Amino acid sequence: MQEHPHFKFSTGVIAYPVVFVLILWLVFWFEVRFGYNFSKYGVYPLNFKGLRGVFLSPFIHGDIKHIYHNTIPLFVLSMALFYFYRPIAWKVILFGILFSGFLTWCIGRPSYHIGASGLIYVLVSFTFFKGVFAKHYRLIALSLMVVFLYGSMIWYAIPMEEGISWEGHLSGLITGLIFAVFFRKEIAKPKKYVWEQDNYNENDDPFLKHFDDDGNFIEELETDEEPEQPTINYIYKKNKD
Repeated sequence: MQEHPHFKFSTGVIAYPVVFVLILWLVFWFEVRFGYNFSKYGVYPLNFKGLRGVFLSPFIHGDIKHIYHNTIPLFVLSMALFYFYRPIAWKVILFGILFSGFLTWCIGRPSYHIGASGLIYVLVSFTFFKGVFAKHYRLIALSLMVVFLYGSMIWYAIPMEEGISWEGHLSGLITGLIFAVFFRKEIAKPKKYVWEQDNYNENDDPFLKHFDDDGNFIEELETDEEPEQPTINYIYKKNKD
């Protein structure tokens, strides 16, 4: 079976997520090693200076526990994104960071919102809804796997625990859903069989030709071609004697 052109493995499927995760850890190491605190560069809602966090907040984390909990889902989901949605993967990541960050800036509490969890929620939402909308069996299977692994994350998109930016999570979910509706063309389409195609004519089916519109069997088919008449050829040889 020929592999679908959208589902081809490449080095970027692993390399891009690895590089992205390494950047997060490098920034965190720099903070710890040199005693910096980059939290002030996070999203601070409804403050003009806080807009810089729209671009910078995904790379900033509060402590080792925070960055650890974001690393694994970010790596897994971004790897799935680059494998199954390679043509639009960078668009989803870059615009996902911008849109979810800006929405957080609009609805968030007056505090610094940091971490890559907003992008993670974009990927969770996009992967789930796009698989459902695409109706491709591989993408639906991916959606079910996302629900199984990260379905419980939905509870952190509402104000449940103090100190967690549920506004960033909710912004990521909304952004991912919008992207799933917006990006329609550049995704894998389910394979259509001959009889499912729009230009298929039932009259061309050799099996259906034997039945009329009521489903009755036709013993003799009408054809424009004249039946070939049997011919008999006599061959004789002259006697040399």
